[in-house]
Amino acid sequence: MFFGTITAALPGHAPAFSCLSALLSPRTFAIIGAVRLMRRAAVRSAYSRDMGVSIMKVRDLLDSKGRDIVSIDVDSSVDDAIRSMNARKISAIMVTEQGKTVGIFTERDVVRSYINSGGKSFKETKVRDAMVTNLIVAVPDDELGDISSIMVEKNIRHLPVLHNGRVIGTLSIRDIIQTQVKKLTSDLHYLRDYIAG
Repeated sequence: MFFGTITAALPGHAPAFSCLSALLSPRTFAIIGAVRLMRRAAVRSAYSRDMGVSIMKVRDLLDSKGRDIVSIDVDSSVDDAIRSMNARKISAIMVTEQGKTVGIFTERDVVRSYINSGGKSFKETKVRDAMVTNLIVAVPDDELGDISSIMVEKNIRHLPVLHNGRVIGTLSIRDIIQTQVKKLTSDLHYLRDYIAG
């Protein structure tokens, strides 16, 4: 037995029904309302998954931000790396040796290299002596939620993306946060319209 009128439903799902508060006690109506909101959220989540929207992956972010990779040779100086990053307004640069990626050099490594070298000039310090070689990497099919959790847990801000043994892009924690905030804003807007309408 249904109360009220049929309202619009998401494609592929059963219609939702609007209850008439006059036929129910306030408490029962509140419970039904809460259940309906939970159901709508579940339907929205399932619908988004079916449409490939809800779960964003690394490849989605790379496609939107671009896959440009800035690199520097392992035998370059830290001064060269700093100037290259500054010129491109980036905070990390991949390090290569004979065309193969062997590490990453970031803003944090600038400070660490200065301390570890005893204050030696950046022009005298090689990138190979300052870079990070024990890399944590992502692959295109990784979910952004999982990647952000790993980056927070490991306290890293830049992550190379590997495909078939080759670096195809890099992600920063800023890239991920901005993408997730945009998605949450979009989802909230959708849910408000869905609940109101």
